[in-house]
Amino acid sequence: MKIIDAHLHLFPQQDWAEQTAQGVGHHNSVDHLRQVYGQLGMVHGVVMGNNSLETGRHDYPEDLFHYCVGLDSLVLDRGRNIPADLPDRVEEHLKRDNCCGVKLYPGYNRIWLSDVCYQPIYDLAARYDKPVAIHMGLTAFPRAHLKYCHPLTLDEVAADHPKTRFVMCHFGNPFLESAAAVVEKNPNVATDLSGLLEGRVDLDEYFRVQAGYAGLLRTWLTAICQWDDVMYGTDWPIVNLGEYIRFIQGIVPEVYWEKVFFHNANRIYGLGL
Repeated sequence: MKIIDAHLHLFPQQDWAEQTAQGVGHHNSVDHLRQVYGQLGMVHGVVMGNNSLETGRHDYPEDLFHYCVGLDSLVLDRGRNIPADLPDRVEEHLKRDNCCGVKLYPGYNRIWLSDVCYQPIYDLAARYDKPVAIHMGLTAFPRAHLKYCHPLTLDEVAADHPKTRFVMCHFGNPFLESAAAVVEKNPNVATDLSGLLEGRVDLDEYFRVQAGYAGLLRTWLTAICQWDDVMYGTDWPIVNLGEYIRFIQGIVPEVYWEKVFFHNANRIYGLGL
């Protein structure tokens, strides 16, 4: 089975990222990922951009990665300083073949998805037919605000921008009921299953101890039956890649594995694989 990781992060030459990767049995390097991808049948990844709008900071091996240009808290200064030329700079990325979308971080920037600063971004994404991926649900840092990244905030902009395609990252975890409703209601919203674990995991023990949570994931994914809109993703480097594949295999019925692990991401992000 071929696998696309529809959600990962790359932080080259950063000590904390290497420590994080080592903690889950990996190294923070493209060469290491290329080797592990080959071992696991992973054929491609979608990098969620961080840190910079400079196009030169987002040159990745094109045989291995596409990327989404990221409007994170370093780019938007936690919502305090929106660059006047933001749409123009985002468009420079969307013009590139290896840029497959935009990534928003509303909880970290404390900006509502309906804010006027995002409107030209949605219009650009619709014009280039590339999705807007949005961090939804729990955040990595306590100073972020959850109210800005609740799945219901995505419902509002998805309804008001029907020509723009959106990806709800992390299935809005832990707001699973709301996440399922938003994906089911809006034909222009897909989701990825990244970042639902962190660190090394004994999966047999996990599925025994966390049977309730795993059951909720299965329940809501099965209830809406939107398997054409669900993508595999990891949020690497926070998880071991082999373990995370097996984790999602334990959540998603086998009959849908090829869609979830490969075909949906290939279609939604226009990867051409």
